Amino acid sequence: MLFRSQSSSWFFCVLVVLVTASCTSVKLSDYAHQKPQFDMREFFNGRVVAHGIVQDRSGKVIRRMTIDMLCSWQGDTGTLDEHFAYADGKKERRVWTIKKQNDRYSGTAADVVGEAVGAAAGNALNWKYVLALPVGDKVYNVHFDDWMWQLDDTIMMNRAVFSKFGFKLGEVLITFYKQ
Repeated sequence: MLFRSQSSSWFFCVLVVLVTASCTSVKLSDYAHQKPQFDMREFFNGRVVAHGIVQDRSGKVIRRMTIDMLCSWQGDTGTLDEHFAYADGKKERRVWTIKKQNDRYSGTAADVVGEAVGAAAGNALNWKYVLALPVGDKVYNVHFDDWMWQLDDTIMMNRAVFSKFGFKLGEVLITFYKQ
C-alpha cells in the first residue's frame, strides 16, 4: 500500500511538471500575421488621447488616468509628449524620444533608467524598460514588460506588467485613441 501511494504521488508530480513545462509564455512572433501592421510612426503621429487604470497585484484599481499626447516624427526619430491627468488631481509629464530601426524600437525619457528596447510584429509591440517610480519621498526602479496591440487605424490597447526583483507588483491597462 505504501508503494502504491508513493507511486501515485510520483506520477502526479511528473504530470504537473510536464503540463507546466508545456505552457509557454506569449511570444511576439505569435502576432506576426495579425493586422493592421503596427508602425509606431504611423499610430503615434499627431494627437493621441488615452484612458487607463493602474491595478495592484490583487487586481484592485488604485489609480485612473487620462493621457493627452502630442506625437511627431523626423524620419525614424519620434517625440511622444505625454501629459497625464490622474483622477486624484495629480498631473505628470513624460517626453519620450523614440528611435525606429526596421521592426525594432528604442526609447528614452527623463524617468526611464537606461533605454527602453523592443520590437514589433504584426499588430503588436513588446518593449521592456525600467522606470524610476517615485513613491512618497523615495524612488524605486521598477521593471515594465509593456505590450501594445493595434486593433484598427485609430485604437490601440496596452497592458504593462510592472515588477521589482521578479515579483509582480501590478498592471497598467491603457486604451489609446488616435485623433
